[in-house]
Amino acid sequence: MERFKKVKKASIVGVIANIFLLIIKAIVGIISNSQAMIADAFNSAGDVFSSFMTFIGNKIASTPSDDDHNLGHGKAEYIYSLLISIAMFIMAFTVLKESIISIFYNEKYTFSVFLVIVCIITIIVKLCLYIYTRNIAKRYNNLLIEANSKDHRNDCIITLCNLISCLLTLKGIYFFDGIVGLGISLWIAITAANIFKESYDVLMDKSISEETKREVFEIIKKHKEIEKVIHFNSTPVGYKYQISFTIYVDGNLSTFESHEIANRLEKEIDKKLDEIYLTVIHVNPIEKNTKNRATNK
Repeated sequence: MERFKKVKKASIVGVIANIFLLIIKAIVGIISNSQAMIADAFNSAGDVFSSFMTFIGNKIASTPSDDDHNLGHGKAEYIYSLLISIAMFIMAFTVLKESIISIFYNEKYTFSVFLVIVCIITIIVKLCLYIYTRNIAKRYNNLLIEANSKDHRNDCIITLCNLISCLLTLKGIYFFDGIVGLGISLWIAITAANIFKESYDVLMDKSISEETKREVFEIIKKHKEIEKVIHFNSTPVGYKYQISFTIYVDGNLSTFESHEIANRLEKEIDKKLDEIYLTVIHVNPIEKNTKNRATNK
């Protein structure tokens, strides 16, 4: 499937790019004793982990349905997204602790042109990765790659702050380095919280959005044979949803005719709404003189 192939390629590119950035940031950060750069190196280490988790989660999610997993393995995307968010929380705490120590002890570091070079390289690489992964995330609605995309975007801003911190040392201003490290830790924590919430919602079978639900009922209303709709339910299946509901049709119709109405409606919903993985409709008869147009109950 093209969706999984594109995500696989993006995750591999992310692993390679982030390993490269991790190495150069760690080397320059340790040599110059820059807490902001060391914090950024930790962030890159987390990015390597995130890209690797994206690769594994995508591989499992792409596995077809089987006897033990009738609806496929799509939720693997959200399980691994959850793992990524937990790892990011741990990383944020570590960076936060080191940054606070740096601020209180006013630790200084040696300015180096290599700090500037590393910042510029990081901004360019991360901006390219952000544009690349954002397009894939928007096209295929994938939370794993969307999380990576947001992380790349955040890294561009964080590294820009790093660059400012580095240049300020030329004026003898060193405290900003620890503040930037503090900001990085908070940014990582906020990103982790957002990813955690999105993953948790799906794993806990959050219902389909109200907007998509309205679109479903708009389609139903176009079918004049349907008198009433009840028992609407939805459950996440990977990055899509399975929906089910009961429709009431004229009890004078034959069994074949009433089920043909349901079959046509199922096909129309699945075709028009990308969010819908499967539509299951139960058909009940109703007396013709008790009409009640399709409404959400």
